[in-house]
Amino acid sequence: MRSLTLSALLLASAALAQTSTPATAPARPAAAPTFIPVPPLSAQPVRSFKEPGWVVDPAKTYRAVLRTGKGDVTVELYARQAPKAVNNFVFLALNHFYDGTRFHRVIDGFMAQGGDPLSADLSQRGKWGTGGPGYDFFVELDQGLNFNSAGVLGMARSQSPFSQGSQFFVTLAPADFLSGEYTVFGRVVAGQDVLARLTRTATSGQGGETPVAGAQPDTLQSVQILVSR
Repeated sequence: MRSLTLSALLLASAALAQTSTPATAPARPAAAPTFIPVPPLSAQPVRSFKEPGWVVDPAKTYRAVLRTGKGDVTVELYARQAPKAVNNFVFLALNHFYDGTRFHRVIDGFMAQGGDPLSADLSQRGKWGTGGPGYDFFVELDQGLNFNSAGVLGMARSQSPFSQGSQFFVTLAPADFLSGEYTVFGRVVAGQDVLARLTRTATSGQGGETPVAGAQPDTLQSVQILVSR
């Protein structure tokens, strides 16, 4: 009786194996995009324009490599969510606009700000933070983008929402109070430790910002733009 039962079980198992659906191979993850350099638009720094030319394709992925004396910082740019800000940044970078400018405002636990063309000139130090490319444009706000972590790339501006130009900042810590007020147009994908080593130029407290005596701001040597193939 036992042998008959065992035989029946073996026959049933064989039949089930023949009629069962073959296992599907797991899907392979999508390959990471490869990036190539975008050729510059000028050979030397150009720091004044009437308006930015349109140079980006929102369907592609862009990155920027910020080269400093402390190392490189690579940021991914949000061309779909903030096309005007990304196009502006890429256009200026391709014209060497940022070469030799400085991170003129770096506050520990808050952010590092740069992009002022006046900061390339030590004799203009009293005006650092007031310069721009010769034009302004409006903020771009996306509810899905915020400043709730370190490494978020945003556009600096004055009180007017129509005052964005060339200046930008990268958060060194969460700064969610900026969300919904300033344009987010990218994030750091490599080099947050480099930002952590930038010279702090001011402290912030209840009395406002206080310059750090003798602080020498770090130079943004160049910005290289990369695009996905």
